[in-house]
Amino acid sequence: MLHANDPFARLPEAASFTVTSTTVTDGAAWPQEQRASGLPGGKDISPQLSWSGAPEGTESYAVTVYDPDAPTGSGFWHWAVADIPATVTALPEGVGDDTGSGLPEGAFQLPNDARLSRYIGAAPPAGHGPHRYFVVVHALDVPSVGVPADATPAVLGFTMAGHTLGRAVLTVTAETPA
Repeated sequence: MLHANDPFARLPEAASFTVTSTTVTDGAAWPQEQRASGLPGGKDISPQLSWSGAPEGTESYAVTVYDPDAPTGSGFWHWAVADIPATVTALPEGVGDDTGSGLPEGAFQLPNDARLSRYIGAAPPAGHGPHRYFVVVHALDVPSVGVPADATPAVLGFTMAGHTLGRAVLTVTAETPA
């Protein structure tokens, strides 16, 4: 089955906590503004996120948006934000723009798979079928995950693996008709 791949299957177990959004709904399709700017109505606007119930000992957060269904052999990272302070429990819509100026102090965006340090919206290939996008808030046991600002999201994930206390996940979908 196309959707058999689970991006968390080989990662250490982690407690779950809650993430919600005023922009997207778990299990639903991305709104058009959160789609890629190359598509009609797409604007590459990052979603609003709020989270609660993170495990005790959380010292920072990271946020990632990942499409495991992209036809690459390695999926596609759309957004990665590291070093969000533990006192922060929300990101406003649109904070993932080119400047990242609305991010909390100390937090930074890593280059996504398009090598842009920003959020880029969903744009599955036409006729490729539905894609899943995992919007994840990772609760970490360190104040800084210790990756450089030019690291890839895969390096962030590898570095987080030993520091992840919890994961809050929304799964959003997108499909581009043939």
